[in-house]
This record gives sequence, C-alpha cells and structure tokens, in this order.
Amino acid sequence: MARYEVAPTRSNLLNLKRDLDLAGQGYELLEQKREILVVELKGLTARAVEAQKKVDEELAKAYAALREAQLAQGNSGVSFSSRAVNIETDIRLRERRIMGVGIPTVNVSVEDNPPYYGPRGTSVWTDEAVARFKNAIAAIGRLAESRISLVRLAREIQKTIRRVNALEKIFIPDYKETLKYIEDSLEEGEREAFFVLKLVKGRLEARRG
Repeated sequence: MARYEVAPTRSNLLNLKRDLDLAGQGYELLEQKREILVVELKGLTARAVEAQKKVDEELAKAYAALREAQLAQGNSGVSFSSRAVNIETDIRLRERRIMGVGIPTVNVSVEDNPPYYGPRGTSVWTDEAVARFKNAIAAIGRLAESRISLVRLAREIQKTIRRVNALEKIFIPDYKETLKYIEDSLEEGEREAFFVLKLVKGRLEARRG
C-alpha cells in the first residue's frame, strides 16, 4: 500500500523520483553536518573542562589571598580597602557560526586605576587578592563562552539527529514504497493494454479471415 496517496501516473513517478533524490541528498548533507558538529562538540567539551578547572584554580587562589589579607588587616580593614578598589569590567559578545550554529565569543577586559589605597593599613595579600580576582573574572568569561557554545551545539546536534532519523526511517522508505506502488501499477496497466491490443488484433484478423 502506498504511503502517499497519489495517482499512479508517469508524471507523479518522475516527481517522486526527483523528491526521493532530493531527500537522499538532504540526508547526506545532514549526516555530514552531524559529524562536523560532533567533532566540534568534543573539542568544546575539552575546552570547557579546562575552563572550569581554570576558574576553580583562580577562585581558590583568590579566596586564599583574601583570607590572608583578612588575617593581616582584619575583616573591617579589608572591607575598608575594598571600597577604594576602582575596577571596571567590559564584556563584549561576538558570534561565529559553525554549520549555521551561532557560537558566542566572550571577551572580558578588566580596567583599573591603581593604586587604590595607600600602603599603610594594607598588606601584600590585599594586592594579591585583587589581582587573583581579576584573573578569575577573565577565566569566568571563557567558561561562560564554552558552556553556552556546548549547549547550542548539543541542541543543534539533537535537531539534526531527529531530521536524519525522520528521513532515514520515515520519509525515504515512504517515498520508495510509493514509487514501487506506482511502478507496479504502471506495469500492470501496460500488461492490460498489451493484452487488450493483442485481443483486438486477433479479432480483426479473424474478421478478415
């Protein structure tokens, strides 16, 4: 039984063959896209792991320096010094495309105008904590870039796999089944026409005899 209800005509046969050919080409392109995206996803996964590791390391160092500063100055001293810190962060987002998928590029720049405070009442750990937290901010930007890219690529891969499966398991088999139905119908029609022609020819020859 044909999956697509179409009349068994030669024009429909040609149209279905063309559609089947286009479906096959689409299937191959989607398979290539899926493979490329999977390769990109693996690379991004490795970068995301490294970015997370870097963030953890920088934050650990920053908080360690902060604790040392608190021991040296006391909590109130660190709190007072922090009010003088003049740091501005600028986040710029750009986008590059991989197989039609928008992948963000996060550029984080940290601008400051030291010295923020006088040497008295502070310690070297105060400066160390400021520097470490600046590094952590930049690392967090790279981590955000990796994570967002991973999510977008994973979603696109899922969509591509669904389309590949739909073509492979539904549309292409249905096209082939319908083509077979039309071809069988046309062959049956040709056999019937040939039989009728042969019968008419036989009767005409009988009358002439």
